[in-house]
Amino acid sequence: MLRCGQWVLLQKSIGISAMHMQVMYNNKVVMFDRTDFGPSNLTLPGGKCRHNDEILKVDCTAHSVLYDISTNTYRPLMVQTDVWCSSGAVDPDGTLVQTGGYHAGDDKIRLFTPCNDDKCDWVELPQILTVERWYASNQILPDGRVIIVGGRRSYNYEFFPKSPIRNSPSNNVVYFPFLKETTDPNEENNLYPFLHLLPDGNLFVFANQRSIILDYVNNKIIKEFPVIPGEKRTYPSTGSSLMLPLKLSGGGRGGAPSSPDVEVLVCGGAKGGSYTKASKKGVFASASNTCGRLRVTDPNPNWVMEEMPQHRVMPDMLLLPTGNVIILNGAAKGTAGWECADHPIVNPLLYFPNKSHPKKRFIMLNPTTIARMYHSAATLLPDGRILVGGSNPHVNYSFTGVRYPTDLSLEAFSPPYKAPHYDNLRPTIISVDAGSTNNIISYGQIFSVTFKIGLFQPSDIFHKEYMVAMVTPTFNTHSFAMNQRLLKLNIVDIQKIHQPLFAHKVTVNAPATKNIAPQGYYMLFVVHQGIPGPAAWIKMK
Repeated sequence: MLRCGQWVLLQKSIGISAMHMQVMYNNKVVMFDRTDFGPSNLTLPGGKCRHNDEILKVDCTAHSVLYDISTNTYRPLMVQTDVWCSSGAVDPDGTLVQTGGYHAGDDKIRLFTPCNDDKCDWVELPQILTVERWYASNQILPDGRVIIVGGRRSYNYEFFPKSPIRNSPSNNVVYFPFLKETTDPNEENNLYPFLHLLPDGNLFVFANQRSIILDYVNNKIIKEFPVIPGEKRTYPSTGSSLMLPLKLSGGGRGGAPSSPDVEVLVCGGAKGGSYTKASKKGVFASASNTCGRLRVTDPNPNWVMEEMPQHRVMPDMLLLPTGNVIILNGAAKGTAGWECADHPIVNPLLYFPNKSHPKKRFIMLNPTTIARMYHSAATLLPDGRILVGGSNPHVNYSFTGVRYPTDLSLEAFSPPYKAPHYDNLRPTIISVDAGSTNNIISYGQIFSVTFKIGLFQPSDIFHKEYMVAMVTPTFNTHSFAMNQRLLKLNIVDIQKIHQPLFAHKVTVNAPATKNIAPQGYYMLFVVHQGIPGPAAWIKMK
């Protein structure tokens, strides 16, 4: 049934396993896996080879690709050092800043700047991280820097780029004892910590079962929240987390800045000891079937727990343009790690955070036929589909003789709103009217979006069932979509216009501050009666 979503196989093989993904503003997706297991199934062009590989003396295969959404094609990219289990964020100019990895790559900083002539590739900087980072998390900040938090035995954080001011305190690595305190003996359970930039500019940090607000400017914890009940939630007892949509009020130039309520969602995970049982004994304990919601802006917040209709570890959790949440991938038993999970979960869940009754918030969607286990990934595309790939729970590429073979394919999942019978309701953006070229939006600006729909709607109905959303392109790996953010913009006015037929213009307030919307590129969606159209790219500056 299309009303429960539809899966389409895009590519049987892209030559690598899509362990990490980042959508770029030119509608292409950077993907990569790792270099430390030997050759991939994709040859580098033009006789290019790596000569510093720790496994092969010479490696002439690609471990990264650039996927073109519109043409469903891909080309190989070349990384110089191991990018396995690394992290990333897109800077204000649209360049992917990718940090860390494994062995020779664990202190590296790499940049990928989009281009349209197929000549761009990875650039590895001579500058390195101050500390080795493997399983760290990144977050873009209001000032355009990236904060890089944690990693295995890295109980600290640092920033990129460094300040040009010599001996600036912001260039130092900052010890972060919270990460050491949340480390479990033998299992850790605090890697890839969940980071969410709050509208006041501070950073929400979640690791294991604990969460705090970090003032990274003054390097102090300003609030600690209650422990989330139930299971462990971060790697290798991997759950997922996101900040629910921020609903912005009016404001803009001359008005008061918006101060939206903030609620964090955490779903899935595994009991303490599950990783040891799976990795040492081959015993796969049942994963968590709970989600917790925390209203961070409440005076005395507590976790409110809900039950999913499935047990799930290693879920990918993404915000849809509608403000709802989709949960994909993962397993019902075990944890993250080599050969550490069983019972793949093939049905996505659609979660409606605003439904009043918790039991009615989850809907199970149509299943895939491909197990997406450890080292799988998923990301929201500008056309509203979900790109899904990866899965390699083995030390090497293993295609035969194993229960869950290494997977090199790419799929797209179309959520129910993509069904053709909604096409008459689907908005198509004609233009973003911001008074500047290249869809550049200023903070607090009032701007308009002109769009058309295929069916006439009376204005009294139209005003009520309508939304404009800004969504960040995220860096996705290990069940965490870094930098994920959805902003529901305040609508100032909606007007019908005469040309073209069935066209409308909606006027909205841009976000008021960089804390609410860090500088950079966003997908702008118009949603009509719960049906989003394709996004237009805008740039906050």
